Amino acid sequence: MKRLAGAGLQLAADVYGNPGDPAVILLHGGGQTRHSWGKAAAAFADAGYYAASVDLRGHGDSDWTPDGEYGMDQFASDVRALADQFRTPYGPPALVGASLGGLSILVAVGESAPERQAELARCVVLVDIAPRVEIHGRDRIRAFMVGGLRGFDTIEQAADSVSEFIPHRPRPNDLSGLRKNLRQRGDGRWYWHWDPRWMSNQTGVDGQPGIVAHERLRAAAAGLRVPTLLVRGGISDIVSEESVRELRDLVPGVQVVDIASAGHMVAGDRNDVFNDAVIAFVRQAADR
Repeated sequence: MKRLAGAGLQLAADVYGNPGDPAVILLHGGGQTRHSWGKAAAAFADAGYYAASVDLRGHGDSDWTPDGEYGMDQFASDVRALADQFRTPYGPPALVGASLGGLSILVAVGESAPERQAELARCVVLVDIAPRVEIHGRDRIRAFMVGGLRGFDTIEQAADSVSEFIPHRPRPNDLSGLRKNLRQRGDGRWYWHWDPRWMSNQTGVDGQPGIVAHERLRAAAAGLRVPTLLVRGGISDIVSEESVRELRDLVPGVQVVDIASAGHMVAGDRNDVFNDAVIAFVRQAADR
C-alpha cells in the first residue's frame, strides 16, 4: 500500500506497473474500496500503464475527514491533487471513476478551465454514472448502505446482504475478499470500512438527498474538454437511456459502451469486457 497526498489528508493506494509508463488513476464508488479495481489495475499494468487504485477519502485505508465534511468539493479537490502527482513525460493521467469516483472526476475536470483540464486528465472514463442519476437506483443503493451501518454478526451475513443487493451475480463460495472491505470492531460485529458521516450529505441529486445537485453535474459535463467515455451497465438502474441521451447532448463526441449483463458494478460483473473497452479507449485518447 502507498500513501498519497490528497487535499489536506492522506489517501491510500495500490499501484501497479512501471512508474515511467503513462499513468491511470482508478477511483471506486461510494462505500467501496480500492480493492474493487484490483483486476482492472493489473490489466492496465499488463497493457503498459502505471495504474493507481485509490481509496477515496473516508473509505478503506484513506484518512477520514476530521470535520466529517464529505461534499463534492472535497472529493474533487482530491482528484486534482492526485492527478498532479501522476503527471508523467507522457502527459497527465487517464482518470477512471465508478459512481462516486466518476462524479468526483467529472466535477474536478469539468469545472476546471480548459488549460487546467489539459494538465489534469488525458481522458475521462465515467463508469455507470452520468449527470442524470435515476432515483430508484440511487435509493436502492442508499438502502443497502444504510442497512450496513448496523454492522453484521458474521461475514456470511454481509455476503448475504451483498447477494440480495446484486441478485444477478452468483454468491461467492470464498468470502475472503469481503474481509478487505469490512472491519471487526470492539462489539464483535463486522462493519463496512468507510466513515458513515459521508452519507449524511444533503446537497442533492435531482433535488433529492445525495452527493451533488443535478444542475451542477450538467454544467460540469458541458465544460468537459478532454476525451470522455461512458461505460454503462446493460442492466443498470442508475444510468438510463435518458441519462445517456442527456450526456450526449452535453458532451459532443462522448463515446458510450454498453456492457451486457452488467449492473451498476460494471467492472465486477464483466471484468474482462470492461478492461478491454477502457484500455482501448485510453490508448485511442493517447493518439489524439
